[in-house]
Amino acid sequence: MENLPYGVFSRPGELPRVGVAIGAYVLDLAGLASAGLIDDRRWFASGSLNAFMVAGRAAWDACRARLTVLLADGADAELRERTRAHLVPLGEAELLRPFEVADYVDFYSSEHHATNVGRMFRPGGQALQPNWKRLPVAYHGRAGTVYPSGTPIVRPCGQRRPSEPGGEPTFGPSLRLDGEVEVGFVAGVPSAPGRGVPTGAFRDHVFGFVLVNDWSARDLQTWEAQPLGPFLAKSFATSISPWVVPVAALEAARTAPPRQDPEPMPYLRCDEPWGLDLTLELLINGQVASRPPFASMYWTSPQQLAHATVNGAPLRTGDLFASGTVSGPERGQRGCLLELSWNGEEPVVLPDGAKRLFLEDGDTVTIRATAPGTAGGTISLGEVTGTIHPAQHP
Repeated sequence: MENLPYGVFSRPGELPRVGVAIGAYVLDLAGLASAGLIDDRRWFASGSLNAFMVAGRAAWDACRARLTVLLADGADAELRERTRAHLVPLGEAELLRPFEVADYVDFYSSEHHATNVGRMFRPGGQALQPNWKRLPVAYHGRAGTVYPSGTPIVRPCGQRRPSEPGGEPTFGPSLRLDGEVEVGFVAGVPSAPGRGVPTGAFRDHVFGFVLVNDWSARDLQTWEAQPLGPFLAKSFATSISPWVVPVAALEAARTAPPRQDPEPMPYLRCDEPWGLDLTLELLINGQVASRPPFASMYWTSPQQLAHATVNGAPLRTGDLFASGTVSGPERGQRGCLLELSWNGEEPVVLPDGAKRLFLEDGDTVTIRATAPGTAGGTISLGEVTGTIHPAQHP
């Protein structure tokens, strides 16, 4: 009841519409609006959350409060019966991408992940670059390849670095395909060009959170990312979960983030603790490979949003911001195979004895998460999944 995540679904022969997950059901909000049980059908009768997201925080809060009343155990019997008439079994619903993605930004906000990567690729050197603790490092991704959970992931092709110094690069399918455990947030209310969004305005602009798998071709990445950042190694696919968990549903999950030293510049300072105590799991073929702790993330979501807009770049409805790979200090808390296999040097042994350095064709990768609830229980953030399909050569 306290979660009430929003998504978009369809049934055979019907147009997509907005719904809310209630256990094993989807509550059809377009149907509720048509029946006069909630306001403004225009927000919910389309195949996207964007119209509702741009309506703003007052509309989000009002809808959430109304749904709580309709679903409460003590609600009027007739009202409950009218509401239940719009429950659709999840088995009858196809879950779609919940919103239209405007822009996509991927951060690099886990100190443990960034340190591990630095140690792998700069052995004997400085693991963290001098700017890393001064600002949330990020790159702009490709919005057009943000796919809903369950979309097949075709192994990408591209150039791979020479096997020997001075040798020629090769072309072909990625041999080091990976996934990344991430958590993202999506903007609802736009901002004006030329003005940044302060950390204290996070709730006024951000609609909610999703789970993200930012698929990565590590061999393509190490060759092309010299000197610029990720390109083809990342742009082929990013998967997001079908349910957007409202910011309000995660109030009980907020916790103090790691201490930041040096102290961030004024525009990055937060008056509230915005770490999130999310329990994440990375599964390969249904088997848990790691459990990364999101509470360990160095840079928080409001800081990411403030930095992304401080240069005057405006927010648009549907802007997606991903956390970057979530990793903790222990080996079993690393959020990608690059770290778990230490760049292909240490095989990852799954519970059934299968070994992986990187992903193989046919592998299914799932990321799932839970968060503390207000009554001492937990709420689910759902899951995002994708199965690797063989490369399709040009």
